[in-house]
Amino acid sequence: MDPQDGIDELPSFLAGWAGRPTLMDTPHRHDDIEVNLVAEGGPMLYLIGGNLVEVAQGSIVVFWAAIPHQLIANRADHVHWLHLPFDRFLSWGLPEPLVARLLSGVPAISAPDQADAADPARFTQWAADLATGHTEPRRIAMLEIEARIRRLAMAAFGDPVRPDVGDHPALRQVVSMVRHIAAHFREPITIAEIAAAANVHPTYAMTQFRKVVRTTIGDYLKLHRLAEARRLLATTDLPVGQVAVASGFGSLSRFYRAFTDACGTSPARFRRERRE
Repeated sequence: MDPQDGIDELPSFLAGWAGRPTLMDTPHRHDDIEVNLVAEGGPMLYLIGGNLVEVAQGSIVVFWAAIPHQLIANRADHVHWLHLPFDRFLSWGLPEPLVARLLSGVPAISAPDQADAADPARFTQWAADLATGHTEPRRIAMLEIEARIRRLAMAAFGDPVRPDVGDHPALRQVVSMVRHIAAHFREPITIAEIAAAANVHPTYAMTQFRKVVRTTIGDYLKLHRLAEARRLLATTDLPVGQVAVASGFGSLSRFYRAFTDACGTSPARFRRERRE
């Protein structure tokens, strides 16, 4: 869940809160690591990057929220959320397999049988500490959050649970298209190629995609390319021109325009701010 609707860029911030999830009208993204705990009720169903992901009661999911994500179904009654600034998360020096997993767009989800009965109280305390505005409680909360994520990183994460969507043809087709986008967004792919991944006509593909995801295929493709550009800028020393090519933008000018419009800053400044 995110505090605002839409696919526009949200600022990075440090906060925690809890409540009943509401479905997202469109994919979201923001420059944070997002942590969710399903405390009560049934599962949440996310579309995260190329994955249709189920988060069961008692499970914690951690994902990089620059990857397009959308809550499309929910039976949870009470969920805790944390947003952690991306640069702070990288500064922790967490195990490389976990970091690589999240930055590649694959969420890390704890199994329900690994649920910790103390987690709801911890998340509640962290949200209160982060809201105080005082340095010491926020510092303690961040140390404890880092430790909890390190414990999660010790678990053997498998592939995210992908629910059966056989009874939902529109969702099944859109998931096929989303997975194709996630696998090929670095390439100059066309809508016809994306539609072919779901064995449907391009016009029908665009209609179904907008119906389920509530944005266009082109805008969703751009979200993936922007997320990859942000990852490369934050974690590599590639020149900006190479970042543009490696993230799938056809020209440097197109990349600058898309990045500045979405992130409110230039690629070079974005990189500097993440390294100061």
